Amino acid sequence: MRKLLTIIALITICSCKNSKNQVITERENLRIEPIAFVSDRDGNSEIYMMDSDGKNLQRLTNSDSLDFSPSWSKVDNKLYFYSKREGNSEIYSIDIENKKLNRLTNNPANDILPVPSPKGNLILFMSDRNSSSKNLYSMDKNGSKIKSLTNNRFYEESPDWSPDGKKIIFTRQLRDSTDTSHTGNGEIHLMDSNGSNLIRLTNKDGYDSGAKFSPDGKKIAFYGYNQNQWDLYIMNSDGSDLNNLTDDIIECYSPDWSSNGEWLVYTAGKDGNYNIWKINIKTKERLQLTNTTGRNEGPVWR
Repeated sequence: MRKLLTIIALITICSCKNSKNQVITERENLRIEPIAFVSDRDGNSEIYMMDSDGKNLQRLTNSDSLDFSPSWSKVDNKLYFYSKREGNSEIYSIDIENKKLNRLTNNPANDILPVPSPKGNLILFMSDRNSSSKNLYSMDKNGSKIKSLTNNRFYEESPDWSPDGKKIIFTRQLRDSTDTSHTGNGEIHLMDSNGSNLIRLTNKDGYDSGAKFSPDGKKIAFYGYNQNQWDLYIMNSDGSDLNNLTDDIIECYSPDWSSNGEWLVYTAGKDGNYNIWKINIKTKERLQLTNTTGRNEGPVWR
């Protein structure tokens, strides 16, 4: 009996140690997961990267033009973004290891907001190449085989993939296509990756945008305008159980999930000064990651 109790005690101790080590490992991984974002701290909108604790800041792009909307590939070291360095908005990729730049689109229209698929083989983006409004397109990761996914009079933006790559979520502005302001009624929509089976997920006053699936696909985070303020919201993937996460007097927008689904990184600020923050979903603990004047925005977790 004494030997049996000793064995049980040893198993319990080892189990506790393993559990503790697992928690430490998860925290360490979260700390070093890089976050890419846009900043004009050096006088021009460029793409930067930092660790999840705000340390080890790196500047990834260096151009006289404006670079916007970074998005990570999940399968390699590439970061996708759009830039006006050739006069109009075109889509580029950059290898974060060797800083090699590759231009993917070349069209007189404006191609913006690239988002690589979970498998890395396709890129979603928005373009006005075939209409006066911006619609949703996909292309191969090298810029070939461009396919129209929506074709209508609405202004559409902020596309993203579901974790399994079978669904696409985006904002559709339900009014005149030439009005690109955020004062109208923008709602979150969901469709199959081929553009079929469109459904509307939100139906609230104000503009809703920047929707992102949680890593397990069960939740959706987005930012919305209501009662004269921008806040972060979370809902179930079917649009139910909508909750205001921030309810703040400062503007909060552009959320993105951590890999463990416990945190959102986002932009917050007012009066022309915006910085990168992260918030714990359960505790609502907030941590500031950047602290400069001007605009630091559009953060995305790798």
